[in-house]
Amino acid sequence: MGQVNIRVNGYSHTIGCKDGEEQHVQDLVAQLEEKVRVIRSMGGQFSESRMLLHVALLFADEANDLRIDLVRLRGQGATAPALAPATDPRLAERLSRIAERIEGIASAIEKP
Repeated sequence: MGQVNIRVNGYSHTIGCKDGEEQHVQDLVAQLEEKVRVIRSMGGQFSESRMLLHVALLFADEANDLRIDLVRLRGQGATAPALAPATDPRLAERLSRIAERIEGIASAIEKP
């Protein structure tokens, strides 16, 4: 099993992953960090758990938009090859699972 040392919102973490998925995890972390930058640019002070909650909400919102687009495209009779990578149902599911994990982490951090 592989491990990746990552940094999110200034905090270091070691994440386990399947062998060969290390770069994929790094790519996901880059997406998380982009969302952290978006939240920080809005101003205000956020605890770690609150920051992760906002990041999770951004991802959940994007996943929801992707689901809506997918339903719309399927309703129009679009075939799988015509779907753009951004509307890949696997991507929407992954983003949803990531958002759920982040929400779980944020809840765990908030507990005393």
